[in-house]
Amino acid sequence: MNEDIAIDLDEKIERTVKEPDFYKVVFLNDEHTPMEFVIEMLKEIFGHSEETSKSITLTIHNEGAGIVGVYTHEIAEQKGIETVSNARASGFPLQVKVEVE
Repeated sequence: MNEDIAIDLDEKIERTVKEPDFYKVVFLNDEHTPMEFVIEMLKEIFGHSEETSKSITLTIHNEGAGIVGVYTHEIAEQKGIETVSNARASGFPLQVKVEVE
């Protein structure tokens, strides 16, 4: 009972590919974390230059918060966790937020 059945599909499937969302990593100012430590984190973890790190640190200090980088979700979370871990290990209460851009 082998019957060949021909099926003719006249339907087109459209695929929509959505680019991943990007997330901002934001440092919050506090009165206990030294600026030198923030500058080091910006250089070591986020790859900023000395000059850019100082500029971002002053923004954080003067405005209460500052965006230190924009990444995909996984990378933003990883960098935020790494920064907070380093801060706690050094005895500093630095706060980091990760927000949708």
